[in-house]
Amino acid sequence: MPYMVMNHEIDPKDVIHNELGDISEIEIYNNQVLCAVYKRPKQMNSGLFLPEDHLRDDEHQSKVGLVIKKGPDAFVDENDKWFRGTSISVDDWVVFRPSDGWGITVHGVLCRILSDTNIKGRIQHPDQVW
Repeated sequence: MPYMVMNHEIDPKDVIHNELGDISEIEIYNNQVLCAVYKRPKQMNSGLFLPEDHLRDDEHQSKVGLVIKKGPDAFVDENDKWFRGTSISVDDWVVFRPSDGWGITVHGVLCRILSDTNIKGRIQHPDQVW
């Protein structure tokens, strides 16, 4: 694998969903997307441990999130100018510029609310980008 592989004892999606709990009463409006921020585990598959300051940096500098809610107009483009058939779904890993999102916590989980146009891409695994 060409990316930094972290040691995940539990799938990162499961970790986030377990920490979030029930979010059925949370509504996201318009073209906004609620993403849970990916925070790396302490250990890499190689056995190396990341320093604590690197892990704390994820709280402010992480560029990866898991889509957990979308507004009804997110990725809707009547003129097919912006998205050209692309759609992002709940449970997709996405990348974004950290400064583009509004940081909030949901049930103790660090999240960002982003406009759909601030999501720069989709990735298959959160360790692909750091």
